[in-house]
Amino acid sequence: MSQNGTFKPVLVGFLCNWCSYRAADLAGTSRMGYPATLRDIRIMCTGRLDPTFVLRALQQGADGVLVMGCHPGQCHYQEGNYKAIRRFALLKRVLRQMGLEDARVQLHWASAAQGVLFAQTVAQMTEQIKALGPLDWPRHWPDEDPFARIALAMQEDAHE
Repeated sequence: MSQNGTFKPVLVGFLCNWCSYRAADLAGTSRMGYPATLRDIRIMCTGRLDPTFVLRALQQGADGVLVMGCHPGQCHYQEGNYKAIRRFALLKRVLRQMGLEDARVQLHWASAAQGVLFAQTVAQMTEQIKALGPLDWPRHWPDEDPFARIALAMQEDAHE
């Protein structure tokens, strides 16, 4: 909450080093206006993002998580973003089982030259999370072990 009592979401962003992190840098150096709600974490590739990092961010107080990388077919590591798409689908399935709204965790693409798109994505996600309100993980899932759910979903996925 802000000082005047209105909800100001906290977003954690896992940004690909080669594209979306550079788009964020471009947005900042170009002085593009977007909400200061994103706490960005640079990762080498979205394909290397462990889904438990997303769960940990939500569990530790984030109201939403943005995963952003290179456009499909343009990955610095060739197929990393395709791997990210598969992992993201699995993660979304687990989050839906827990009752989390789809808008809380999003996957987007931005090239290094798309600072405007980056700024628009952060602004749009901020508004979506504001409309949903705070996540308040401890109140909704006090005894929930999200990591056990991920492990179970991965086992189920391996058998399909």
